[in-house]
Amino acid sequence: MKAWIFLIVLALAVAGCGRKADDRVQGYVEGEFVYIASPFAGALETLSVERGAQVKVGDQLFALERGAETAVRAQAAKRLEEGMAQLEDSKKGKRPPEIEANESLLSQSRTSLALSEREFARQAALSGSGASSPQEMDKARSVRDQDLQRVSQMEADLKTARLGLRSDQIAAAEANVRALEAAVAKADWDLAQKRQSAPQAGSVFDTLYRAGEWVPAGRPVISLLTPAGIKVRAFVPQTRLGAIQVGNPVRVSVDGVSEPFSGKISFISPQAEYTPPVIYSQESRTKLVFMVEVTFDPATAAKLHPGQPVDVQF
Repeated sequence: MKAWIFLIVLALAVAGCGRKADDRVQGYVEGEFVYIASPFAGALETLSVERGAQVKVGDQLFALERGAETAVRAQAAKRLEEGMAQLEDSKKGKRPPEIEANESLLSQSRTSLALSEREFARQAALSGSGASSPQEMDKARSVRDQDLQRVSQMEADLKTARLGLRSDQIAAAEANVRALEAAVAKADWDLAQKRQSAPQAGSVFDTLYRAGEWVPAGRPVISLLTPAGIKVRAFVPQTRLGAIQVGNPVRVSVDGVSEPFSGKISFISPQAEYTPPVIYSQESRTKLVFMVEVTFDPATAAKLHPGQPVDVQF
């Protein structure tokens, strides 16, 4: 009787071990890196970090030489100053000496008009008494009319001199200033892109260039490994796929660490790996596996290293 009990207990233990083994799959730690590059080419002037350094958001990583961009920015700033000066000048009238000259001409024209009006009045009186000929009368009238028109012209010129340019010319000058401001902003952006800082907190996984080397446009100089980029990838048999879902908690065991790390399933691949072609027989279905990704909180992710083998328990 005792022998039968022993055999039953042994069978249950073996079955329990089998179930426990079914809950575990092998996996590895994967790192998704953030590559930091400049959109412009240039010699690497300063490399501010070393491999393995921890950086915070905003920490400077590297700087490329930026002599050309500095010159373009200075040129854009000077053009903006010129455009703003032209805009202010377009809103003003002529210079004071020019206005004084117009006022002097208007005064002379009014004096001439007063003289010609008196001469016209005198000729009219003489013509009434027969002491003046019609020709003298017509001449005096013509001179008076010319002086009157000259005064009107001088008054219009003085009024125009005190005004600025026309509204459409001022609008064109304002549009030119806005375009020049945009050019300065673009030059500032270009200049800033020659210096790159950390967009996220993490560790410097690798530095791809050394100071003094030429860096092509868009080529990464620094690769960052952030906590969000650390995840575990494992391959689950299709027989267990239906029992897991995105968001399920998992436990990840690492060699040399007594307590497993806690994570959760963030992704289940919709496609099978190592699939036989066309038809899935009963035997070939057992070979189907699906990739599963597990993510962690930042504190836990910092303890894992890309390429590290792990055991994943669902």
